[in-house]
Amino acid sequence: MMKRIKVISMIVLLLSAFTPQAGFAEKSENLSIQSEAAILIDGESGQVLYEKNSEKKMYPASITKILTGIIAIEQGNLEDKVIISEEARNAEGTRVYLKEGEEVPLKKLVQGLLMNSGNDAGVAIAEHLAGSVENFTQVMNTFAEEKTGAKDSNFTNPHGLYDDNHYVTAEDMAKITKYAMKNETFKEIVGTKELDWKGEEWETTIINHNRLLWRYDDATGVKTGWVSKSGHTLVGSAERDGMELIAVVLKANNAEHAYTEAGKLFDYGFENYETSSIPAGKTYKSNGEEYELPETLAYTKENNSEITEQVTRKGYLLIESDDEILTSGKLEVVQASNGGPVKLEENGSEDNSSWKDAIFQWFASLFPSK
Repeated sequence: MMKRIKVISMIVLLLSAFTPQAGFAEKSENLSIQSEAAILIDGESGQVLYEKNSEKKMYPASITKILTGIIAIEQGNLEDKVIISEEARNAEGTRVYLKEGEEVPLKKLVQGLLMNSGNDAGVAIAEHLAGSVENFTQVMNTFAEEKTGAKDSNFTNPHGLYDDNHYVTAEDMAKITKYAMKNETFKEIVGTKELDWKGEEWETTIINHNRLLWRYDDATGVKTGWVSKSGHTLVGSAERDGMELIAVVLKANNAEHAYTEAGKLFDYGFENYETSSIPAGKTYKSNGEEYELPETLAYTKENNSEITEQVTRKGYLLIESDDEILTSGKLEVVQASNGGPVKLEENGSEDNSSWKDAIFQWFASLFPSK
């Protein structure tokens, strides 16, 4: 009886401590990051390679525009001509100097938003897509939660100017950026260093505000930010040898500090980890049933480490390394144990209990009933 109580207690502790796609953050004790919050994730698997206060609510400043930009690209027609309103023309802070009544292609506004951090472009995008900034913030919050999985952030404007109720976590910004970087148009824009800009009130060559593109050889994007309440914020991405990393740094002391710490995070990730995957369609046999992996399952592991694949009694595939679960995926039954036909269910988005069920099944399998 006491043994079963201990087992149950261990399972409860495991479920409360384990978070999906976390995995290696506790192994980075020697990585010194001074910014108030930070996170490093694999851009393919989403696994967390380093984190510091990644669930703390912080002010984001202009990295907010990552969300505004991907919404505009996905939900708007980039060839639309947007008529600039008085409110957009008079937006505070950094601008691309839009003129009231000017007609600007939506794609050009997204470029001005993401490369030159134009707050006026952000307001114009919001009004064009949702009728008003207020309506657009509802779109932002819904999109962030439903499309990217961000759960602990709240957006009250499209540009990131300070508002006490406008906040993010480093973890959520990593999720939003991971989603956005899958879009080739978004990725191209945030990776562009220079752009000729010809407007009715401003003609120049825009130089991307994200100096990480020059400072780190493998950098591919994405956005910087600053307001006095937030300090310096930075979301960066980098690719090397087929591995993509996303780093978020919040409340750095200065811009130089933010770039340096993002570079340290990238170096740590590239030097210690590698991305791999299990291909879609791979089959497994367990407990008399045959299963198939419906989608490619990416995972991140330490360099030169071995992985094992285990199927739980509920049909979850667990990827493990050194007795640590790296990730899990739901398998589909293709041959039932009785040899009969299998009723296939439509795939829906799994809720947060799916990985808990997978871990529970794995843990319970260690203690077979007599």
